[in-house]
Amino acid sequence: MTKEKLIVICGPTGVGKTALSLDLAQKFSGEVVNGDSMQVYRHLDIGTAKITPAERGDIPHHLFDLKEVYEDYSVADFKRDASTAIAKIHERGQLPILVGGTGLYLEALLYDFDLGAEVDDHPEFREEMAAYAAQYGALALHRKLQDVDPNAAETIHPNNQRRVIRALEVCRFSSGKFSDQKQAQDHDSPYDLLLIALVRDRQKLYEQINQRVLEMVKQGLLDEAKWLYQQGLPEDAQAMKAIAYKELFPYLRGEEGLEDGIQRLQKNTRHYAKRQLTWIRHRLPEAEIYDLVDDPQKTNYQRLQEAVKAFLQS
Repeated sequence: MTKEKLIVICGPTGVGKTALSLDLAQKFSGEVVNGDSMQVYRHLDIGTAKITPAERGDIPHHLFDLKEVYEDYSVADFKRDASTAIAKIHERGQLPILVGGTGLYLEALLYDFDLGAEVDDHPEFREEMAAYAAQYGALALHRKLQDVDPNAAETIHPNNQRRVIRALEVCRFSSGKFSDQKQAQDHDSPYDLLLIALVRDRQKLYEQINQRVLEMVKQGLLDEAKWLYQQGLPEDAQAMKAIAYKELFPYLRGEEGLEDGIQRLQKNTRHYAKRQLTWIRHRLPEAEIYDLVDDPQKTNYQRLQEAVKAFLQS
């Protein structure tokens, strides 16, 4: 059976993913599918760097603005919705272009698996771990994961408490590790994939991130964060964990100055970019790497265009 073609554009913030997706969609009759777990939320636009309706133009975009901020959106939800969107795009004779995003979501879709699915739930264990985190903090809980599964700890942020606890649960109640379930996959995808990873010199990337945060503040990020804060959501709500908002909550509570929140946001965004690059290196070794930002002669861009053409003709 012939696999459906799918182009995937991944990479950290600020490397040109959105611009490339629009360019390829225009040139190759494409439609864009969102692969970012936070861009599914309505009203979270500036902080998630969501593409605007004006930027989209006449190119169809899917899986944006699906949920209200009080709703969860799981890996299984994304996998279902994205696979459906991709199938319908092919039915229209168009090329799906997946832009992301969130490593866990992309991996579940691209390689057709759901992490931790083989291990039953153990509510008492989860409650015990949640209580431990409440008493000793998220970093202490994350250190537990580092002790038993350092590979999983490297890819799961300490603030993602539910995922940390799930990883600990798999380690505790199965014969292997949480990360083993990832390694067990042979990277055989249900799709015919062209994986494009956009990167940039790390120091230049970090400088750009710092500047980008300042631009987001000028664009109205603080108002967006204030709106989210005023929704009264629990701290563990999925939308409340989005980088760009939670860093500003202490300022909104009057606990610190705005400059402290901005510096924390810059730092956390840099760390997130580093984790994204690590994920690409370890989980998508077959991805083709391009730097399109520091490319004055457009040689990398031309090389990428040729790769896309060859992929579509194969």
